[in-house]
Amino acid sequence: MTTEAVIDLAYTTMSTAFWITLPILGISMAIGIMVAIFQAATQIQEASLNFVPKLIGIGVAVVLFGGWILDRLMGFTTTLITSTTLVGR
Repeated sequence: MTTEAVIDLAYTTMSTAFWITLPILGISMAIGIMVAIFQAATQIQEASLNFVPKLIGIGVAVVLFGGWILDRLMGFTTTLITSTTLVGR
């Protein structure tokens, strides 16, 4: 396996990790910002008020994007397994 192949595999790994986590982290961050604005406006500082909506949002994101995430992971795994056959060469 050449140096270029290892670098390409590392790039593919990082890119896949980024795209897989993006929908879940994006929704979680958006909900967190909305809850923070609500807490600042109403001066309610309850910890569960921040946790529960994020948990629900992450659950919805997994249901909505789960198939797409699984498809990306299966494609990456196929690429990874195919690349391991080149290690001995």
